[in-house]
Amino acid sequence: MASSKDEKAPKKKQINTYSASSIQVLEGREAVRKRPGMYIGGVGIKGLHHLVSEVVDNAVDEAIAGYCTEVNVTIGIDNEITIKDNGRGIPWDKHKGENLSALEVVMTTLHAGGKFNKDSYNVTGGLHGVGVSCVNFLSDHLTATTHKDGQIYQQTYKKGIRTSDLKHLGTTDKHGTTIHFKPDATIFDTTIFQYKMIATRLRELSFLNPKLKLILTDMRTTDEEGLPKTDIFYSEEGLKDFIRYLDINRDALLPSPIHVSKQMVTENKATQTQERTEVEIALSYNTGHSEHIISYANSINTFEGGTHLAGLKRGLTRAMKAYGEKSKIFEKAKITPSGDDFREGATIVISVKLSDPQFSGQEKARLTNVNVGPLVENGIKECLSEYLEEHPKQAKTIMDKVILAARARQAAKKARDLIQRKSPLGTSSALPGKLTDCSSKDASICELFLLEGVSAAGTVKGGRRRDIQAVLPLRGKILNIEKAQEHKIYESQEIANIITALGVYFQDTEEGRVTNIDKLRYHKIIIMTDADVDGSHIRTLILTLFFRHMPELIHKGYIYIALPPLYLVKKGNHHEHERYCWDEAQVQAAKEELNALKARGDIIVQRYKGLGEMNEDQIWDTTLNPDTRILEQVTIESAVEADRLFSILMGDSIPPRRALIEKHAKDVDMADIL
Repeated sequence: MASSKDEKAPKKKQINTYSASSIQVLEGREAVRKRPGMYIGGVGIKGLHHLVSEVVDNAVDEAIAGYCTEVNVTIGIDNEITIKDNGRGIPWDKHKGENLSALEVVMTTLHAGGKFNKDSYNVTGGLHGVGVSCVNFLSDHLTATTHKDGQIYQQTYKKGIRTSDLKHLGTTDKHGTTIHFKPDATIFDTTIFQYKMIATRLRELSFLNPKLKLILTDMRTTDEEGLPKTDIFYSEEGLKDFIRYLDINRDALLPSPIHVSKQMVTENKATQTQERTEVEIALSYNTGHSEHIISYANSINTFEGGTHLAGLKRGLTRAMKAYGEKSKIFEKAKITPSGDDFREGATIVISVKLSDPQFSGQEKARLTNVNVGPLVENGIKECLSEYLEEHPKQAKTIMDKVILAARARQAAKKARDLIQRKSPLGTSSALPGKLTDCSSKDASICELFLLEGVSAAGTVKGGRRRDIQAVLPLRGKILNIEKAQEHKIYESQEIANIITALGVYFQDTEEGRVTNIDKLRYHKIIIMTDADVDGSHIRTLILTLFFRHMPELIHKGYIYIALPPLYLVKKGNHHEHERYCWDEAQVQAAKEELNALKARGDIIVQRYKGLGEMNEDQIWDTTLNPDTRILEQVTIESAVEADRLFSILMGDSIPPRRALIEKHAKDVDMADIL
C-alpha cells in the first residue's frame, strides 16, 4: 500500500472543448515535417535512405521515358547527397497557375510534377508527385540545379523554404538535373548514410532498366590509391542478368534464363486516353527446393505481390500443366502436380510498367490493377508453352523436377498434418513439451524466446516474467532448410516444436502454400543465442527458416534478435560499480569510468562465453527486462540481397561462401551481414 506522500488528491475533471478551433489544417511543408512517416515510411535508417530513392526514382523515370542514360549518386564527406542525371532537366520557366518558376513549384508543392501528365511521363514510379518536395521539406538545406534549353538555373532552400531567388548561372550545351541535400538532423534518428543500402537499390534499378548506367561514389572512403570508393551498375540484358545474379550460387538446370516480354495498349474511358502496360518476366530453374520470386511495378518492389504476381502463377501453372498432360508425362508418373510443384527450384523476376499503377498501402507493397493479371497470365502461358515445345531437352529437365517436387509435396503434407493436427478451428491441439509457456493469452504482449541449448534454459526460466515471457530451448543446430526438401522440414523435431509453439499453420491456395498467422501466439519472437561462432550459426539457421518458410513473420515485424552483453566490467563487489559491455570500445570506456571512482578493489573484466554463465538477475537485467535490454528487430530492406545472402551462407556452393567469409571475417560478425 502506498504511503500518504505518494497518494495524490483527485483533480477536478475538466471539460474539454472540441470545436472548429480545435481542428488543425496542415498543408505541404508543415504536414510533411510533422508526420514524415506518412510520406517516407519513418525517420529511422529506412526513411533516411528513402530520400535518396525518391530523387533517384525521378531520374529513372526520365530514363524510362527515353531521355536519361546516366545517374550519378555521391555521398559527401559530411553525409550530404548529390544526385545528378542527364535527363531533360526540371523546367525553369514561369508556371502560369502559381506565378512561380516551375522549378520552385516542383520543389515546394506536394502533388506537383510532370508525373500526372501522360505526355511527359507514360510510366513513373513516383506517381504521387510528393518525392522531391518531401526531400526538400526534410532537408537541413538543399540546392536544385537544372540544365535545360541551353540555360543553367539554380535555387537554394532550407528546411523546404527558399533561401534564394531563381539564379541564372549561364549557358550550357548539357541537360539534366542535380539535387544536392543534407537531411535534417532534427527530423531523423540518424543522418549517416549506409553505402550498402544505396548500392543495393542502384544495382536493382540497373537490372530493371537495362542500358542505364548508375554510378555510386562514397567520398568518405578511399581505396589504396586514395581514390573515392566507386561502383558502377549497368546491365545489358536486364532481367536475364538479374536471374544470373540471383542464381550465381545455385546450380542452374537451364543453359539460359527464359525471357518473356509483352505490351498492351488499352483505352481509358474515364480519361479518354491510351494507357500502355509492359510486362517483362525472366525465369530459370535450379537444383534447389525453394521458389524465389521477386516482383516489381514501375521499378518498385511489390513484396506483398498483387495482381501481376497472381497472373504469373496462374499462367505458369496453365502452361506447364498443359504441356505435361499433352505429353502424358504426368499420367505415366501417376502424379497430379500443383502450382507449388511447378515453381519448386524456380527463380523468377517479374517487372510490369504501367501508366496508372494502383497500390494498396502507403509503401506501395501490393499492386491492385485488375487488368494486369490477365495480361501477365496470357503472356507467360503463351511464351512458356512455346519454349517447352521448342526445347524438348530443357522441357524434360523441368518436368522431371516437377514430378519429384509433387512426390515430395505429398510426403510433406503428411508430415505437416502430423504437426498441425488441426481442430475444427484450425489450431494445434498440443504444445511441445519443451515449451515453458507464459500465462497471458494476449499475443500482442507475449514474447517467445528461442533459446540455444538447454543449459541456459533453467536460468532464463527463473529470471523471466512468467506472465508474458515463454521459453523454448532448442537442442543443437536445427535443420538447414536451404538444402532440404519440404517434407524433411516438417519431420525435423526442433522445427516442428517451433511451428507448434508459434501457433501458425499452413494452407494450400491457388497461389501456393501460405502461412496463416492469425493464430500467432506471440508478437515478439526473440532469437537468443550465445555470442560465439556456434551461436551465430544457429541464429542464421533460425533466420533461414523464417525467411524461406514464414516470411510473413518478418514482414510484420515479429522477429527479433536478443543482444546479450559480451563482457561484465566491475570494480570490487559493489553492484553499482558494474558495467555491461557489448564490444571492446565499451570495455575500455568502462575501465576508464571505474578507474575514476574512489571505490576499493581491482577492475575485473569477465568475458561471457555463453548465456549459461549468467545468473537469473543478470539475465533479467541484460536480456529479459524490456526496460533495459537491447533487441534488434529483423527487417528486410531488400528481398534481393536477403535472398542472395541466404543462398550464399546456407546453400550448397562453397566458393561464394568462402569468398564472403574471407571478405568480412576480420571486420564483422557474419550475422551482421544479414
